[in-house]
Amino acid sequence: MRSPFRLPWGSAAARQGVRAEKRVETKMAGSFAIVSGEGAAHWSGRSYAALSRSGFMKNPVAYRAMRMIAEAAAAVPWLAYEGASEVADHPALSLIARPNARQGGPDFFEALYGHLLLSGNAYVEPLAIGGALKELHLLRPDRVSVVEGRDGWAVGYDYRAGSTTRRLPAEADGEGSLALLHLRLFHPLDDHSGFSPLGAAGAALDLSNAAASWNKALLDNSARPSGALVYQPKDGGNLSADQYERLREELEAGYSGAVNAGRPLLLEGGLDWKSMGLSPKDMDFIEAKNGAARDIALAFGVPPMLIGIPGDNTYANYQEANRAFYRLTVLPLIARTAASFAAWLSDAYGEALRLEPDLDRIAGLSAEREALWARIGAAAFLTEEEKREAVGY
Repeated sequence: MRSPFRLPWGSAAARQGVRAEKRVETKMAGSFAIVSGEGAAHWSGRSYAALSRSGFMKNPVAYRAMRMIAEAAAAVPWLAYEGASEVADHPALSLIARPNARQGGPDFFEALYGHLLLSGNAYVEPLAIGGALKELHLLRPDRVSVVEGRDGWAVGYDYRAGSTTRRLPAEADGEGSLALLHLRLFHPLDDHSGFSPLGAAGAALDLSNAAASWNKALLDNSARPSGALVYQPKDGGNLSADQYERLREELEAGYSGAVNAGRPLLLEGGLDWKSMGLSPKDMDFIEAKNGAARDIALAFGVPPMLIGIPGDNTYANYQEANRAFYRLTVLPLIARTAASFAAWLSDAYGEALRLEPDLDRIAGLSAEREALWARIGAAAFLTEEEKREAVGY
């Protein structure tokens, strides 16, 4: 007896629409029917919509990790420099602080970092009025597709909203104009699109969601694993089709669900209950969920200690884990974003612009700044001007 099954996402056969089959072996032994077969794991999709639903909207670990990174990175203010001089009132800072009429700076950058973490891509569309850059707008990544030229380079981007499609140029048309800004994370197999960190944690994400669904189903089914009703008549034979259906309906109606937990099961006519459940040690779902949660946090670069995942003692204390989170995850993300924005906005303002995060305003790095100021202040061989330059002023 053969039955079809679905291949895991990403396999060559799945991409080509090839349907594979698994063999199921059935053996009859007295009044028992033993069915065995090859198991196959089922994986969720890795598209932007699939990762959004199964990850950000369904999995608390992925949701919290993404929110932590996006909120922490969006809360860091930027500084503008022309050469070595800081420009406190640069128009780029005003634009970043209020990108458009519907979003403030933190809201805009939180959404931008969210797009990067979910899809590996973020798209910023400029709006110029009278030749001057006035607003910045984010485009949802799943609505944007790269238009590739004959030479393999991107020549434009198609943005789809409902039944309308707009073609946005990949390069500026003339002096003072800006093209669409495309931010992307490294993808080893794609020249134009980025790779999502959540995509790398897809297996752990599916495992975490499957464990949660299993536990929920276990609670719904009287909070214990199911078993088997064995029919052992003295004179041999099996249940008739009508008897089988009646028994199944009575079990579902009277003995399944949390409200029927602990209700005695009355058996008659040679029926015997055989438990087929595994012990909690064999199932070990708590450790499986924690392991999957650690893998999800690892893919995002968030120390598991900060999310409340037990069993992780990589860092000595919470403060050290928080400092590592900023140094290894948040600041590199901000730095690459600031560099891309600086190069992009330099064309709009006609000057060499440099944007950097204001490290003095990051609460998680306050201990590092205090230690630096103490060391520089005690350096008697430095002048006051050299000390100011050493601490970033």
